Amino acid sequence: MAEKRDYYEVLGLGKNASDDEIKKAYRKLARQYHPDVNKADDAEAKFKEVKEAYDVLSDSGQRARYDQYGHVDPNQGMGGGFSGGDFGGFGDIFDMFFGGGGGRRDPNAPQRGNDLQYTMTVEFKEAVFGKEADITIPRTENCDTCFGSGAKPGTKPETCSVCHGSGQQEVVQNTPFGRMVNRRACSQCGGKGQIIKEKCSTCSGSGKVKKQRKIHVKIPAGVDDGAQLRMTGEGEGGLRGGPSGDLYIVIRVKPHDFFEREGDDIYCEIPLTFAQVALGDEIEIPTLTEKVKLKIPAGTQTGTYFRLKGKGVPKLRGIGQGDQHIKVVVVTPSKLSDEQKDLLRQFAALDGEQTHENEQSFFDRMKRAFRGD
Repeated sequence: MAEKRDYYEVLGLGKNASDDEIKKAYRKLARQYHPDVNKADDAEAKFKEVKEAYDVLSDSGQRARYDQYGHVDPNQGMGGGFSGGDFGGFGDIFDMFFGGGGGRRDPNAPQRGNDLQYTMTVEFKEAVFGKEADITIPRTENCDTCFGSGAKPGTKPETCSVCHGSGQQEVVQNTPFGRMVNRRACSQCGGKGQIIKEKCSTCSGSGKVKKQRKIHVKIPAGVDDGAQLRMTGEGEGGLRGGPSGDLYIVIRVKPHDFFEREGDDIYCEIPLTFAQVALGDEIEIPTLTEKVKLKIPAGTQTGTYFRLKGKGVPKLRGIGQGDQHIKVVVVTPSKLSDEQKDLLRQFAALDGEQTHENEQSFFDRMKRAFRGD
């Protein structure tokens, strides 16, 4: 079994760290390694390690014993040590972020609702210029009949007589190595600390109901593929008067047939004929909003880029717009009339060039070079 790391090392702190420094370090690392955010294979293990370290160091009694004895607490026997408290799932992190404190959680305290995620697909130009839309999401909300208590109207939950509202039972056992105390969820109330004798008929005592909720979404101009919009309080309802979670909308942008986007800049390719690039021309270029004229200088080479300043994407967090970049691609005709062929031969002759019709092919000349001829 791998040896446990020092709890102070896990949180990146010294042994003289204050309670506030411990809490800040935990918040930072818990956000970093939370499995809902971090998809690395070891994220869950690191999150649990951080949670265990915080549970011990945030409790003054446990911290004092840890500072004196390390991971092996003599009061809990040779096989004991610090368990770091009960690890109740990844939702416990929200007790820290939204008002919860250190130590053991009160089962009857208000609890924040879960966050939700919704993937929204938009057109290319909708992402560029912004959009407003209504979406429908399924979510859990507080029951309107019992207002989230789970009890029949006119009644209320009663404090559990076994655990007296703590939600936990303690089993004390004397061993040759000392006195061992085990804590577990109360068998009477299931760890809730309360018992509902007369349940609400609407939610069957859960205090929650499933609903389809319509939400109006405003997508800002300049949003890009993969962007995430946060709508505070639009997640699932909290428990026992706790705040609702948040709704995160992930934006997926459909590709465009003509334009491509890199940051705030727009790119496109314009096909031109040999005559246009050789003699020069003035052409119309489509932009995101209109058509503009672009002068092609005589002798322009294929692959040349032209820039239209301020014709790109509006900056999401700033003033102004990106640019549009146009790449020239010279198109070679695949079919020529006899007259066009004659004119090209005359052009080649005037330029001192020979056509492939009057000389060996490139591949024939390459073969001769390999033979050393």
